[in-house]
Amino acid sequence: MSEELCVFGEVLFDVFPDGNQVLGGAPFNVAWHLQAFGQSPFFISRVGNDPQGNKIRQAMLDWGMDTSALQTDDNLPTGIVNIELKDGEPSYDIVEPSAYDNIDTVFLENSCRVVYHGSLALRNKQSEKALHHLLRTDPPLVFIDVNLRLPWWRKESVREMLHQAHWAKLNTEELDLLYPSDKETRHQLTDFISDYNLQGAVLTHAEKGAELLTSDNEHYSVEPSKSLIITDTVGAGDAFTSVVITGLKNNWPLSATIQRAQQFASAIVQQRGAIVNNQAFYLDFLKDWELI
Repeated sequence: MSEELCVFGEVLFDVFPDGNQVLGGAPFNVAWHLQAFGQSPFFISRVGNDPQGNKIRQAMLDWGMDTSALQTDDNLPTGIVNIELKDGEPSYDIVEPSAYDNIDTVFLENSCRVVYHGSLALRNKQSEKALHHLLRTDPPLVFIDVNLRLPWWRKESVREMLHQAHWAKLNTEELDLLYPSDKETRHQLTDFISDYNLQGAVLTHAEKGAELLTSDNEHYSVEPSKSLIITDTVGAGDAFTSVVITGLKNNWPLSATIQRAQQFASAIVQQRGAIVNNQAFYLDFLKDWELI
């Protein structure tokens, strides 16, 4: 398993007011796309011994994913996010504790070459300890996807994980929260990369696209097409991230990587939901990117 691409963090169900349950969680969404791209991620998470946990395990098996590091918790339930709509705006109740808060260190003794993790699962000391265990072998590439959800994050914990990372993805609001500055955004991002000794960072600007900046001052930016018809923006950032990780893992030029990430994210927002349960949806990307 020395070449393993490891994805660590939460998997959960978003529960809407009408009772509809949608599978999600940023790390799970990223792992789902990586599997479709032929990258065979090793997904490390924890679900409850309940019907939702069984559904997640079966969905992974049906998609061809490795479930050997999907732990089962007999005491805590599978993760749930209750979504309420108030005046048309969603509010989120990220239920605590959940099984993914209790990820154990008993997963396979591996040496991951690439590690992706988010920040939500770090809200609990046990899962934070498990991540430290995973990173103890000093993987060559660690990618942190900053996902700050009040009140479920601790600045000290996220900062510590940034110091252990090589790449980070965050949005402009998260950059301001973690690294306040009165400088212009690009200079703020440059200082952020320098102070955390990162190789690079991806900064997203919602409907205005994203930019990628490296410690060597390589800079690339992308914007979605103005004619893009958006159905659902849920999971757009996760789609973007999955392509960036694929590019870094396969040594694509960074300019091509960010263009492909925007291309895929633009396709995802034209779908309903964060993931697509149809391999044919990915086929053109696999061909264009020479992954098959």
